[in-house]
Amino acid sequence: MPWMIGTALNVAGILIGGVVGLVRRKPFSPARESFLKVALGAFTVFYGLRLTWVSLNGSLWQILKQLLIAVLALMLGRLTGRLLRLQKMSNHLGREARERIAATKPADPGRLSDGFKTCAALYCAAPLALLGALQDGLSGYYYPLAVKAVMDGLGTMGFALLFGWGVLMSALPVLAFQGTITLVCAQYLRPFLEAHGLVDSVNAVGGLLVFCVALLIFEIRRIEVTDYLPALIFAPLLTFLLK
Repeated sequence: MPWMIGTALNVAGILIGGVVGLVRRKPFSPARESFLKVALGAFTVFYGLRLTWVSLNGSLWQILKQLLIAVLALMLGRLTGRLLRLQKMSNHLGREARERIAATKPADPGRLSDGFKTCAALYCAAPLALLGALQDGLSGYYYPLAVKAVMDGLGTMGFALLFGWGVLMSALPVLAFQGTITLVCAQYLRPFLEAHGLVDSVNAVGGLLVFCVALLIFEIRRIEVTDYLPALIFAPLLTFLLK
């Protein structure tokens, strides 16, 4: 299935990162961590804006209309996300993960299970998990998940030092969660959106949200990306209504 490339890369990144962390047993230097952070942020900016750019088409007026729809979708998405408390739920998962990390000791007999739970929650709750899987299923655009694969691999490398080999098992829920989203989008959602000419509207908003993730990586601005995720629903709806 060609639309599973992104999830396959993500799973491979987690497994490779975990194995390297178990074998290497030594964290990266601050200079190398800084370089990797900048590189990941740059790739995220490029692939996010590229997705939005290739999704805009037609005359200047049509492009401006598509951008207006994307902005309106983001505004409505943020309002809906706040009402549903999506970001707060994501933050809650993050706090629980940090508490589990702080409480884990090297000799703790339950650290393997804690490592699995912590990594699974962090990797599946990340905004790129849904965004990347959606884009992979709708258009085969797997680059956001490729970036996430590197991020998760580096994270697993560090978690392996604390939790042991249990972190490798987090690849299974990532495969199930992202793979299911990708396959459902490819088999059912993509044909419907293509029939009504709505794929580009979803991709345009998705690219802007991926770009927002880059701002978080660079720590330029704290954007509550999870609250904006409902914009992916409003984008095709507004496009259909305003045609």
